[in-house]
Amino acid sequence: MADVPTRSPLAPRRTVHAGDGVAWLESASLPADHAIVTSLPDASELPALGPEGWRSWFVEAAERACRAVADEAVAIFYQTDVKRDGRWVDKAFLVQLAAERAGSGLLWHKIVCRVAPGTTTFGRPAYAHLLCVSRGLRLLPGQSSPDVLPVPGAMTWPRAMPLEACAAAARFLLAHTRCRAVVDPFCGLGSMLAVANAHGLDAIGVELSRQRAERARALALPAA
Repeated sequence: MADVPTRSPLAPRRTVHAGDGVAWLESASLPADHAIVTSLPDASELPALGPEGWRSWFVEAAERACRAVADEAVAIFYQTDVKRDGRWVDKAFLVQLAAERAGSGLLWHKIVCRVAPGTTTFGRPAYAHLLCVSRGLRLLPGQSSPDVLPVPGAMTWPRAMPLEACAAAARFLLAHTRCRAVVDPFCGLGSMLAVANAHGLDAIGVELSRQRAERARALALPAA
């Protein structure tokens, strides 16, 4: 079983493991107060799989993430579509397919504007998806929040979750769940981990690149 630290009563903790995120999820038993907030790698980051192999890998990895959290906890995914051979690969659909296989339901689906509305983009759309799923949690109408994030916020590197999307996820966890620790099994340079800590949440990351894992341990948010 992977080492899963408990929440500190004093200051938020950050633990980053250098390793494979899917393998870590297979070995981890997440406590009830842990949520997953992550962005799964695109096919361009896993070229050896090929397009169809990547699609299968993506759905299986997202399903594992959904199953890893407790019934009343949540898994949140930030994903940007990509165009391949003149067709869009809809990652929101793939996340929901994985969630359905895991017995999870969609609590909300937000659009994160990557550029100003009305801008024409090529290869990737002007928006990204932010989806939250859970097996047991339900939200009342009065717990709704804006469906569109018009400003994504800064990005610590080109593949990062933008900081405002990270903050929206952290605020939701604090307001509507009992989750007080964030797990990102594909953490990159640790944007979500740093934002979680800034909101008083513990953070656990897994990153295949040892160099990026080391940087994720030390990442500090830019000054406001």
